[in-house]
Amino acid sequence: MKTEFFIASRISSKRENKNKISYKILRIAINAIVLSMAVMILSLAIVTGFKNEIRKKVIGFDSHIVIKKHDTNTSYETAPVNRNQDFYFKLPSVKGISHIQVFATKAGIIKTKTDIQGIVLKGVGSDYDWSFFKDKITQGDVFEVKDGEFNDTGIISEKLADMLNIKLNDQVYVYFIQNPPRLRKFIIRGIYSTSLEELDKRFMLIDIAHIQKLNGWTEQQVSGFEVQIDDDRELEQMTDSVFSKVALRYNEELNSLQVINIQQLYPQIFDWLQLTNMNVTVILTIILIVAGINMISGLLIIILEHTRMIGVLKALGASNWMIQKIFLYNAGFLVSRGLFWGNIFGITIALVQKYFKLIKLDPASYYVDSVPINIMLSHLVMLNVGTLAFILVILIIPSFLITRIRPIKAIRFD
Repeated sequence: MKTEFFIASRISSKRENKNKISYKILRIAINAIVLSMAVMILSLAIVTGFKNEIRKKVIGFDSHIVIKKHDTNTSYETAPVNRNQDFYFKLPSVKGISHIQVFATKAGIIKTKTDIQGIVLKGVGSDYDWSFFKDKITQGDVFEVKDGEFNDTGIISEKLADMLNIKLNDQVYVYFIQNPPRLRKFIIRGIYSTSLEELDKRFMLIDIAHIQKLNGWTEQQVSGFEVQIDDDRELEQMTDSVFSKVALRYNEELNSLQVINIQQLYPQIFDWLQLTNMNVTVILTIILIVAGINMISGLLIIILEHTRMIGVLKALGASNWMIQKIFLYNAGFLVSRGLFWGNIFGITIALVQKYFKLIKLDPASYYVDSVPINIMLSHLVMLNVGTLAFILVILIIPSFLITRIRPIKAIRFD
C-alpha cells in the first residue's frame, strides 16, 4: 500500500476524526454531496422520463417515419398513393425497422345533440399495430379491421368524449365538407386517453374503408405509410435509410413520395423537449458547484488542522505533491462516501415514484398524470464518475496551500 494512501485512510477514519473540529464540518460537506447526488439523479431521471413519455405518445399517433405523396398540401385532405409499392413488402425485413402500416386521414365535423367539434379521422387497416392504443384505452376496446368489410365502430379520446358528452357505445354523426356534403354514423367502441391534449382533442380512429369510399378511392389507395423502428436514437439514420429505398428511384410514381420523420411532423413539440436539456445542464452545473465549494471548505479545514503533520512530513523529506496526494486521497474517500449514500437515496426515491406513482400531476398542464421516471445505468455511471472527477480536479487548487507551509513554523503550529 502506498504511503500516501495509507496516511489518507487513517485521516479519514471516524476513529481518528470524531473528536476533531473538522468532524462536524466534514459531515456537512458529505451530506451536501449526498443531497447533491440524489437531486442530480432525480433531475436526470425525471427530465429524461418526461421526454421519453412525450416522445412515445407522439410516436404512438403517427409512428417514427411517415411516407406520403410529395406535394405542398399541409391539410389532412391528402392525395392518394397506391399501397402496392415494393417497399411496403420489403421494408419490414430491413434491420432496424419493426413494422409498416397504411393509413388515411380526413377532416370532419362531429355532431351530437348539443355540440359540434372539428376533428381528424384517421383510417387504419388490417395491418395496424394497436399496441400503443391498447395501453391507453380507458373504456371499451379497440376495433378489428378486416379487408373488404366495413366496420362502423371507432375509438375517440377521453378529452373529446368529455367535451361532447359522448359515452361508450354511443352513436355519433360526422359531417364531411365536400361536394356534395357527406354524413357517416359511427359507434364508439372505445375511449382512450394519452394526456397529450394537442393530439387527444384532434383524432378519432376508424376503418380506413370509410375514408377510401368518401374520397372515391379504390381499396388500394391510401394517404401514406407509417414506419416503426426499433430504436428511437437511430431516427435520423433510419429516416435516411428509408429515404434511400423509397424516394431515390427513377420510377415516376415513387419520385412523388416524401419521407418525413416524427420530429419534422411535430417540430414545435420536439423543439420544446430539446429545451429541457438546457434546464438539466443548468441544474447539474449549479449543484456541482455547490458541492465543490463545500468540499473546498472541508479540505482547507483538514489541511489547517493537520498543519503540524504536514511540517513533520516535509521535515522527513516528503515532497509537496506527495502530501497533496494524501489530502486528495482523503477527499476522494469522503466524496465517494457521499456519492454512495446519494445514489442509495436518489435511486430509492426514483424507484418508489416509478412503481407507486406517489407524486401526481395535472395531465392538462404536463401531458402525464404522474412524475415520470427513467433510470439508466449509463446515466448513473456518468453522474458518479463526472462528479467525482470534477470535485477532485477543483480540489487540486486549494491543495496548493500545502506548498506555502514551512516545516519549522508548521511543527511549532498550535
